[in-house]
Amino acid sequence: MPGSLNITAASVEPEILALPWHLPLLEWPDDVTTSLPKGISRHVVRFAQLGEHVIAIKETTPEMAASEYEMLRDLRKLKVPCVKPIAVITNRHDDNGDELPAALVTRHLKFSMPFRGLYSTTLRPETAKRLVDALALLLVRLHSIGFFWGDVSLSNTLFRRDAGSFAAYLVDAETGRLYPQSLTDGQRAHDLDIARVNIAGELMDLHAGGRIDPTIDSVDVANRILEVYEELWHELNDPELVDEKELWRINKRVERLNSLGFDIGELDIQTGETGTTVRIQPKVVDAGHHARRLLRLTGLDVQENQARRLLNDLDRYAATVQIPGLDEEMKAHLWLTRVYEPVIRAIPTEYEHKLESAEVFHQVLEHRWYMCEEQGRDVPLNEVVRDYVDNVLQYRRDEDVIMLAPTASITLPIDVVDEDGFGWGDPEPPPRAADEPERDWRDLV
Repeated sequence: MPGSLNITAASVEPEILALPWHLPLLEWPDDVTTSLPKGISRHVVRFAQLGEHVIAIKETTPEMAASEYEMLRDLRKLKVPCVKPIAVITNRHDDNGDELPAALVTRHLKFSMPFRGLYSTTLRPETAKRLVDALALLLVRLHSIGFFWGDVSLSNTLFRRDAGSFAAYLVDAETGRLYPQSLTDGQRAHDLDIARVNIAGELMDLHAGGRIDPTIDSVDVANRILEVYEELWHELNDPELVDEKELWRINKRVERLNSLGFDIGELDIQTGETGTTVRIQPKVVDAGHHARRLLRLTGLDVQENQARRLLNDLDRYAATVQIPGLDEEMKAHLWLTRVYEPVIRAIPTEYEHKLESAEVFHQVLEHRWYMCEEQGRDVPLNEVVRDYVDNVLQYRRDEDVIMLAPTASITLPIDVVDEDGFGWGDPEPPPRAADEPERDWRDLV
């Protein structure tokens, strides 16, 4: 009976007691559960509405539920991207008194999707590569804090759009183990080998179902995680010898690490015996360099690539502000109130659940660049937003899967948000790496 439940939680939400814990998860009625895309799991997993949030419920053993709950809490304390644990439910029994499995309850990550839900018909080569790149970065972050995953795969990861790329979140820590010190090379290699095999198998499964571009080589894409991981790992951890005449390379190393999204706690600098070389060893403290700067300046809490994109726009806007005596914080406030917020307010209410606000702003900037290129003029941003809503955003599927109470549809008039159309300067193309191919709009839709 519900009254006999044992609940382990940091804070109990009263609504959780109203769920039908006396029923096996597969038998929960439709008026309780929510149908959302999910990855492959060895356990029964269902989604349910809990207040204003959606929760994921996984049936497992009491020991595994408790272990994963504590592991997820530890990872969140270490600022690792992962789902938030809500509770462990044990001592479940059906109406006949028979014991039911324990349940691990986590909060569903807004605007996230499993990799199988990130495409509508066919997984494209560039999308597959970006998913693997995001997973490689997540694995580097996990290994840096001494976490051995043990079951690395695309299916055990959730992805959120991040300014043309993806941000990866750990969603299954069942097999993970957190070590007090750094992992050995053998442990890291074992995790990478698990990742390579699992990714290849997942992509081959899509091949068999005709859900993947036939030009994709599953093994080549799976091997990509090894290449990307090793490049990131060595950039973060390898010492570097610098000639005393080239000390500027120290700043370059810091800039490269910042560009990858990592902050430097300190640099261990040692001069050589001959006095002609300097050995530098960066000590990386945390990822999220650009996200933290944007949060400090504007209060916006977004993904790392989104933060980089928004900061580029903020800095470009700040360069046009001709008001003497304004510091960086005041210029950021002007950008937030005169540029960012008007764009977000201009999105019709019925489209608010399609993308995160920061991702909408990023796509509007890209849409503006394409419109300026096509029309050969500086298109005002309010005109860009209108065109983006009419021709791109309305055709997207909703990615915020949380079902809130229906509200009236209100469309704010774009024309009144700023007298000059909140546009400025000459349009610039969105930043791309030298070897990055031109993007197809299908990547954004």
